[in-house]
Amino acid sequence: MSDVNEYVVRAVRGDEWAAVKELRLLALRDPVAHLAYLDTYEAAVARPDSFWQERAEGADTVRQFVAETGAGRWIGTLTVLVEEAGVPDWAGHVVERRQGHVVGVYVRPEGRGAGVIRALLAAGQEWAWGLEPEVERVRLIVHEENLRAQAAYRKAGYRPTGVIVKLEGHEGAYEQEFVIPRPR
Repeated sequence: MSDVNEYVVRAVRGDEWAAVKELRLLALRDPVAHLAYLDTYEAAVARPDSFWQERAEGADTVRQFVAETGAGRWIGTLTVLVEEAGVPDWAGHVVERRQGHVVGVYVRPEGRGAGVIRALLAAGQEWAWGLEPEVERVRLIVHEENLRAQAAYRKAGYRPTGVIVKLEGHEGAYEQEFVIPRPR
């Protein structure tokens, strides 16, 4: 295995759907997956290949990134979705401004602490900042108990906004919004 400190971050290609599926299933088996994802391993593994093919293909307003070692091993990933002002988001709240939304963040255990999350976030932000029309900020939502992720996001420059999202079906649990504004 290649050194995890030597990697490149790049956008996923449509023909890499099997690797997208493999890494997502691995992420959903992580010990903190119940805090990090609204999806489950059981639901994801049951999806047809066409789902993964469409996911890897992306769209003009969706881009998935991976951190890849020189040996071709994917050690991390995230996806940035564009949310349009005036449209309800995944939790049913109306989006106030055009923004990027980071989802599906995962770094393999051996890649944690090596700057992989910061590099993935930087790539996602760079893509979002280059869109026309402009996005005003990039946000992510993180579970109140996922302190490891919160620390990584703070280190990358994201800050909590005070917006709290209650989790349906999880009595008393909530997630917090973190954002990074568009550089001027």
